[in-house]
Amino acid sequence: MTEMNTRVLLARRPAEHLVANDFEVHSQPLGSIKDGEFMIKNIYLSLDAGFRQWMNDGSGDNYLASMPLGEPVQSIIMGRGIESRNAEYPEGSIVMGRTAWEQYSIADGSDLMSIIEPDPALELHEYLCSLGPSGMTAYFGIMDIGQPKSGDVFVINAAAGGIGCIAGQIAKAEGCSTVGIAGGTAKCNWLLDTLGYDQVIDYKSSVPFDEQLHKAAPAGMDIVYDNVGGAMLSSMLSQLAENSRIILCGAVSQYEREGGHEPVGNMWELITKRARAEGFMFSDYVDRYPEAVEYITAMLKSDSLVSPVNWSEGVESAGQAFIDMLAGNNLGKCLIKL
Repeated sequence: MTEMNTRVLLARRPAEHLVANDFEVHSQPLGSIKDGEFMIKNIYLSLDAGFRQWMNDGSGDNYLASMPLGEPVQSIIMGRGIESRNAEYPEGSIVMGRTAWEQYSIADGSDLMSIIEPDPALELHEYLCSLGPSGMTAYFGIMDIGQPKSGDVFVINAAAGGIGCIAGQIAKAEGCSTVGIAGGTAKCNWLLDTLGYDQVIDYKSSVPFDEQLHKAAPAGMDIVYDNVGGAMLSSMLSQLAENSRIILCGAVSQYEREGGHEPVGNMWELITKRARAEGFMFSDYVDRYPEAVEYITAMLKSDSLVSPVNWSEGVESAGQAFIDMLAGNNLGKCLIKL
């Protein structure tokens, strides 16, 4: 009997908001590998909000091209090599890289592909979470751009998401006073009680956001970790401390905005506050991953890091799980277990 590969395709260009019909579940016979390639049986799929940007028509940039229609949705995956014609990726290897929402992937070692040598004391899925893209993004954003010092006021939006969960705890470990921004009382209480944030801001509260931000950081913010962009970033730029550092990581409020990204205001504040704003991608730091893995592994083993996961089951669930994640219906990193 022919082995089949179930995949989730990008069926059409999304309108302002993703809906289930933008995706199509499709099965086809498993392909064969060529010289230099290897086949992966995927174990986990990572859901990362930034990929929403590249689902749009004409969204190609210097990092990724627009996702082609009728092809599986691109994703970071983890799996096991089951067949190989590439000596650097032997059968049985645990690998992580960028392929797609599919049960099986064929790769050639490019596209962020690497072999994972898991620590038996840690859960395997951590290499897609705190020890994967989310953790790498949190760590290098804070350490390289944020440059934390003891006593710094650190404020992060999307604080209950996969990156926010890890970043807030790293900032606190570095001696910062941490402020997490999320939507709703339940999320905010979870940030305080489970992740140990020092203060929280509920952007859905009846109290104006600017007022809450001033109360949380009356002398201004030393480090801003922005995952949201748009109007919220504009507001945050109006309340900077001198010599502050703004980490530009994502723009989740903008990925589904009709007409493209809205302008960001209060840029003059970067001048008068002698502030620095810098964007980055976790893949910029491939050569330094071991540094971050060592740091975060130590936190995990000392039980000083909570690494929450929002699980979904089966490749067929990926589309709706991604939609739910964009809507903020998750706590922590979103993973699909195959």
